[in-house]
Amino acid sequence: MDTIYYGGPILTMENQNDVPEAVLVKRGMIKKVGTLREVLDAADKNVKKKNLNGRCLMPAFIDAHGHISMNGQMALCADLSECTSFADIITVMKQYIVDKKMTAKDIVVGFGYDHNFLKEQSHPGKEILDQVSKDIPIMIMHVSGHLGCVNSAMLALAGIDSSTEDPQGGKIGRVDGSQEPDGYLEEAGMLSVQSTVMKKMKVNIREIMKGMQKVYIENGVTTVQDGATNKMALKLLKLSNTLGALKIDVVAYPLMNDGGREVIKDNPKMDRTYKKHLKLGGYKVVLDGSPQGRSAWMSQPYLGGEEDYCGYPWMPDEEVYQYALQAVDDNQQLLAHCNGDAAGDQFLNAYESALAKSSNPNKDNLRPVMIHCQTARNDQLDRMAEMNMVASIFVGHVYYWGDIHVKNFGEERGNHISPVKDAMDRGLSVNFHQDTPVTKPYMMHSVWCAVNRISRNGTVIGADQKISVYDALKAVTINAAYEYFEEDSKGSIKEDKRADLVILDRNPLETEAMELKDIKVLETIKDGKTIYVRK
Repeated sequence: MDTIYYGGPILTMENQNDVPEAVLVKRGMIKKVGTLREVLDAADKNVKKKNLNGRCLMPAFIDAHGHISMNGQMALCADLSECTSFADIITVMKQYIVDKKMTAKDIVVGFGYDHNFLKEQSHPGKEILDQVSKDIPIMIMHVSGHLGCVNSAMLALAGIDSSTEDPQGGKIGRVDGSQEPDGYLEEAGMLSVQSTVMKKMKVNIREIMKGMQKVYIENGVTTVQDGATNKMALKLLKLSNTLGALKIDVVAYPLMNDGGREVIKDNPKMDRTYKKHLKLGGYKVVLDGSPQGRSAWMSQPYLGGEEDYCGYPWMPDEEVYQYALQAVDDNQQLLAHCNGDAAGDQFLNAYESALAKSSNPNKDNLRPVMIHCQTARNDQLDRMAEMNMVASIFVGHVYYWGDIHVKNFGEERGNHISPVKDAMDRGLSVNFHQDTPVTKPYMMHSVWCAVNRISRNGTVIGADQKISVYDALKAVTINAAYEYFEEDSKGSIKEDKRADLVILDRNPLETEAMELKDIKVLETIKDGKTIYVRK
């Protein structure tokens, strides 16, 4: 039914000074924005009138980087996010096995522990996980998704022993003074185990479909990303889409080193074009790891630990250049995971070389994206601006791991993490993401982080990188739409755009800065239809 929204503040995100009284939604589109009289005149007689009663209407939020298919899978795993010790992990995993009635024929997966906040300040390797079970293969994943631990049964199942060498772009933890695996796995070291898990793990497709988008919808997000899509994830997304289970738009980016080019060639109708709620947006590459896990590739050493340790790359320079050139020649957008500044250098060098080499006449309009940008230097931001590269920043790092970054990198580098202000000052299109399931897609928390720059310990991290509330809201609406080449159809309340909307319990522009994270999503509207109402 056609609907008029009125009676509360309306943030169009077109202009900060816009103060429309009402919005008309007709057949899933925004048809009129203006005074209440103008909107009533444009509406049919039987239009539904929705009084906001002082609540705030604005464009729905857009997830600029995350892993919706992985979020669905992790929703079925043991939740380790509240664990503060090895004992907690053992207890949670044991209870999960009992609740799920698992046996040695099964595989058990846990997700969300963070060694930085465990009492032991280390990773729970096989010695700890063998206390959960010596018979059932177990894998637990670090909250970053880049690290993890397994028990002895899982090491055996994956064929990892003292003769197994560290893979390119990864590490296998060893028992002191030997080559025997200790159960800790890092970056590419996780891949063989994850492959084993996916082959053996019992998957409830319907539960994954239900779990993967629920948290997004409840937080006002109507367009999401599946970054680093593999063939199995795409199969899940396509099935969900065909069955009508997808309620929000998904933009998938297959990994180039995992058959990404073939995925797009095999699905030409979804190449940058929605088929119902699913499209392929381009390619993805991962160039390094996690700064809080000390695996991000840095140009200067980490502080503490091994002397001169800078992390490491996932791929050699030539391979990254070849992927960049293929993306440009294929006329495809390329997203690159870069947490460390050395990884940023590698991506910028490769992409600049690809632009110089390629004869694609559209090569300057592809909007490449640097994902995370945690330690991006200002000279790198300058280079990004020159090639119209989007900065998609995981600004929540300021809160979740800001104190850890200052510890790992020192005051100067630590306070420059998530350099939002410097990026915006250089004219870059900046958006925010939460890397779900690494953190929940709480968009107003990201806005709060960008405005206040406060860590878990209450420390201000990089006060000079604070931005205004309005600029932060742009980063989760219109700027995120720009990344997907959808700024003409989403991201703001404007006539002839899609009616992807969210109703908040108050106006962010009139809320105290420290209370921004407490703003609640009351209703989520996709293409003019309400898909969530807060109870």
